[in-house]
Amino acid sequence: MGAGNEIFGHLPSGEAVERIVIAGGGLTAHVLTWGTVIQDLWLDGHDAPLVLGFEDLSSYLGHSPYFGATPGRCANRIGGGRFSIDGTDYQLECNERGITHLHGGSDGISQQNWRVTAQGVDFVTMTLTDPAGRAGYPGNCAITCTYRLPGDGVLSVIYEAVTDAPTPVNLCQHSYFNLDGSADTLGHEIRLKADHYLPVDENLIPTGEVRPVAGTPFDLVDWTPLRRQTEPEGVALDHNFCLSSERQEKRLVGEVRSPLSGVSLEVLTTEPGVQLYTGAYVKPNVAGLGGRRYGPFAGLCLETQVWPDAVNHDNFPSPILRPGTTMRQETDYIFRRG
Repeated sequence: MGAGNEIFGHLPSGEAVERIVIAGGGLTAHVLTWGTVIQDLWLDGHDAPLVLGFEDLSSYLGHSPYFGATPGRCANRIGGGRFSIDGTDYQLECNERGITHLHGGSDGISQQNWRVTAQGVDFVTMTLTDPAGRAGYPGNCAITCTYRLPGDGVLSVIYEAVTDAPTPVNLCQHSYFNLDGSADTLGHEIRLKADHYLPVDENLIPTGEVRPVAGTPFDLVDWTPLRRQTEPEGVALDHNFCLSSERQEKRLVGEVRSPLSGVSLEVLTTEPGVQLYTGAYVKPNVAGLGGRRYGPFAGLCLETQVWPDAVNHDNFPSPILRPGTTMRQETDYIFRRG
């Protein structure tokens, strides 16, 4: 273990899960080796954690809806768990009601214990090799996750991956944010730089259409209260918002603010999409950080990533990683007070 690391708990195998503290730029985070979970995140001068989490490992193992984790090898959903690459068909585990493949499967990288390979006062780097065949994925995939707090309220998230066979790879940081410590985030306001979104079917799989947000409940181009989604014409948001047709240089894509606390969040990313999930179905039956009881809308996710089910849509950004290339995804979550 690195200096200052502690044992957070033990997996059923007996393997120890470490907890690492990093601090810088007004932020302090505790990070777990299990699933690269951001267990908690604090902003100087703000009296509540910025993320949802648990105080013990057993709660994560039994009750976590991906709180703070890195899902994958392919985050989000793949319809029927099926896809083809270069004429070869693949079938993944359908771990969501036996119908869809979600977040890399039941034992995906968010359910694995990663290895710390580098750390300092303000950063930690963890690595994992996702083996060929797990959940049906082709190729061995070596993945690196780095969390860094470089200054000015920035939480930097960088993922890199390489593979020895063509495979879909799509990673994201799955923290649920709450900027004021309230029981829900319906008082938060949001705006996204997205003119289009992906309509989905009854299984939350994109239909293939890329639809304009104008004139719909998905129009978040201007500041919008999240409470709107609970009103009669509202939609509980768990959708991909289309930012670009491919990975780009890191740019501002969205903002959230709490009028109650004055805390704001800016999201900058390289990614072509952001899945906004506002936590309508959050209700773990164990206590969260500080003994809090989390219910619907207790936190919101801004999962910067490639579009869901992209491996099955030629008109979506491609998630395919091939040998000899390195996939690199960068996202900054920037927190400010007042």
